[in-house]
Amino acid sequence: MSGNGTGRVGASGLLVAGATSDAGKSVVTTALCRAFARRGIRVAPYKAQNMSNNSMVCHGSDGRPAEIGRAQWVQALAARALPEPAMNPVLLKPGSDRRSHAVLLGHPAGEVSSSNWEEGRRHLAEAAHAAFDDLASRYDVVVAEGAGSPTEINLRAGDYVNMGLARHAGLPTVVVGDIDRGGVFAALYGTVALLEPADQELIAGFVINRFRGDPELLRPGLEDLERLTGRRVYGTLPWDSRLWLDSEDALDLEGRRADGVSARRVAVVRLPRISNFTDVDALGLEPGLDVVFASGPRDIADADLVVLPGTRSTLADLAWLRSRGLDAAIVEHARRGRPVLGVCGGFQMLGRDVHDPEGVEAEPGAYAEGLGLLDVRTDFTPDKTLRLPSGEALGAPVDGYEIHHGRITVGDGVEAFPGGARSGVVFGTMWHGALEGDAFRSAFLAETLDQEPSGVDFPAARERRVDLLADLVERYLDVDALLELARSGGSEPMPVLAPGGPPARTAGSAR
Repeated sequence: MSGNGTGRVGASGLLVAGATSDAGKSVVTTALCRAFARRGIRVAPYKAQNMSNNSMVCHGSDGRPAEIGRAQWVQALAARALPEPAMNPVLLKPGSDRRSHAVLLGHPAGEVSSSNWEEGRRHLAEAAHAAFDDLASRYDVVVAEGAGSPTEINLRAGDYVNMGLARHAGLPTVVVGDIDRGGVFAALYGTVALLEPADQELIAGFVINRFRGDPELLRPGLEDLERLTGRRVYGTLPWDSRLWLDSEDALDLEGRRADGVSARRVAVVRLPRISNFTDVDALGLEPGLDVVFASGPRDIADADLVVLPGTRSTLADLAWLRSRGLDAAIVEHARRGRPVLGVCGGFQMLGRDVHDPEGVEAEPGAYAEGLGLLDVRTDFTPDKTLRLPSGEALGAPVDGYEIHHGRITVGDGVEAFPGGARSGVVFGTMWHGALEGDAFRSAFLAETLDQEPSGVDFPAARERRVDLLADLVERYLDVDALLELARSGGSEPMPVLAPGGPPARTAGSAR
């Protein structure tokens, strides 16, 4: 199969694509990274372009802090590799429905809008493919995750994440289909049939995800799919409620609520432009806490702790907060002596006022009063802060990561708190990830909710879940065949299905 593309060939790798968004690409990629690593393979994860407001700070090759998608950071841990910018060379952080802030190789790189989608991404494509080539030269196998569907035929001309990447590197591609949402056979067949022949030749087979029921009832459909497409089904992953990874796109805490009626309730405000909501994942593992997302005053009326998470647009989400009456509800919650924690943008909202003189997040000169629970002023500046800070608080070591444009000025007399400030029961920090530290999380919950230490080991819990994923693919997928496919690129030519899409247009060609 290698050699059918028009670009570089011979890379040892595999592209995990999806028949739809949220089909399970991230889960399968993460699981294969750990399964391959268990075999002693030096494996690296890769996603050419991730569109997400959940990100992480790692170190670049020059030693400077750099920003990548959270999913690729977790996949690097699964691969037992050091996270680096080449694993997610392009990160698009949505600022609105039509505009995204671009992060290129870990650092800000302007904006991409719907009006210049193809032209604005050309230089990003070149950098992304160079990053893949770099990884492929240093690792035995690269497991690449696609984005959305590879059959977005309206976007194929500028695609460098799915079949554009596969063609560049001669990558065999496996398409994941979510059977739980229905229509999986049509979705998988149509994913292949609508691609142009040169793309179709790189589609090697399929994986079925989230199956519930008797496998024998599914078997005839799998056999027909293989017969009709000439491609193999590499296995069927069952639905498993124990699966959980650091949240990527979905705000789903299912399975992470405490049992019993005595649990303390943590209400996380579901901001429209919420970012880095992985900050609350560790709270969701605490056996004495019931963590829920809140969208209105009633949702936080009986909460023991309110968390204001990060946001991609502090001013816009602050206005939303007021439009829902949540501002008054949070202030009343604190007035009653119940704790509030603000992280990054949420911390900025708790302050006196927010200024955006140069229009970093809003119109130039934008201003808003905060909730006034902390004596803090925020000024947005074009320069982005990326840090991996550490310190001590509440008698425990604490560390985290910073990703923000806002500059914080803390007033006199405010009690210090890591990366921020504290006033009584109100806490604010610019440090994401602080609650992932077991000692600090225990100290914080003892201070705010009088909780006894639970003994939860968050890093170990993440490792157990990654291993559970790997155990599932080892049991239900033909991992050895997938590894051989990644190494060889496939030995047999794949049949072309009718109708076959039109040849990919070049960027800028007439529509």
